[in-house]
Amino acid sequence: MRILTVTLGERSYPIYIGKDLLRSSEAWVRHIDATQVMIVTNETVAPLYLDAVVRQLRDKRVATVILPDGEEYKTIDSAMAVFDELLRWKFSRSAHLIALGGGVIGDLAGFAAACYQRGVPFLQIPTSLLAQVDSSVGGKTAVNHPRGKNMIGAFYQPKCVIADTATLDTLPDRELSAGLAEVIKYGLIRDPEFFDWMEEHMDALLRREPEALTYAIERSCRNKAEVVAADEREAGERATLNLGHTFGHAVETGMGYGRVLHGEAVAIGMCQAADLSRRLGWLSAADVDRIATLLKRARLPVAPPPSLSAERYLELMAVDKKNVEGQLRFILLERIGKATLPRPVDVGRLTATLEEYGRV
Repeated sequence: MRILTVTLGERSYPIYIGKDLLRSSEAWVRHIDATQVMIVTNETVAPLYLDAVVRQLRDKRVATVILPDGEEYKTIDSAMAVFDELLRWKFSRSAHLIALGGGVIGDLAGFAAACYQRGVPFLQIPTSLLAQVDSSVGGKTAVNHPRGKNMIGAFYQPKCVIADTATLDTLPDRELSAGLAEVIKYGLIRDPEFFDWMEEHMDALLRREPEALTYAIERSCRNKAEVVAADEREAGERATLNLGHTFGHAVETGMGYGRVLHGEAVAIGMCQAADLSRRLGWLSAADVDRIATLLKRARLPVAPPPSLSAERYLELMAVDKKNVEGQLRFILLERIGKATLPRPVDVGRLTATLEEYGRV
């Protein structure tokens, strides 16, 4: 087992990375200093891992909420379903929530924990690669709104993160690739040696070789933990973690939540951000091609659906948390391994990128 720490003073917490951690309570159950525990999971994950987690909580009063699976269910209505059960069971402010699932469950259960009685402790048990390397770490919690992704939420840190690599054995290939988009992102924004490593080991990652996957998860989490420790509430460097997300969120919202996976949308967005960086004179055409090639090798899309016009993109991107007073701002790349802070971009260059990718 590998242990990393997100260093946030009194809110610091460990990330446990290893195989079969859900079948052993040694590492993580000690973080639950309460008798009331609510596990939030979904219909796909529950049959696979819920019993294993419940078995480690024999001395607790355990309740469960099993939600439908999919981004389209990351809504305020789903959060209300969690609140309904917490109240029905008369759970107190000392109760703990456990988020058992992918990024949707982690975001939603974390949001519910942040809100219930103005905040109760929660643990993250991410079961997808994307959640293990990104969404479970850092305390961003949210639900979606029909007009914008993650627009209703809170910064709320977990007590710990338990990344059991054995859960990736049951992950569909498409979900594995979606997670690799976020892994590639770390190489692009701050870790060029990691990007080089992925070019050499992408085939091993797709074959789910344990050593390669564990290394990629640990290095990704280390990058994320360092950024969050330096900038918990996204006042500066943490914004670079959103490379490709302004474009990507527009794809998700425009196509309908769940039709394009989050990691797929981020991959498309990173290609568009790379193209826009080239138009500003930072990346070369060879750099853009190198980025797209690695994403394609990870079996990810690099262009948006043709039905999403440049005009619709601009409309959707107007509802983005990084915008200031109506001005569109983007995370871009000065080079592979170095991202910019959010910056306004000339609409002409932005439109050129959107139109270019509309023809791919």
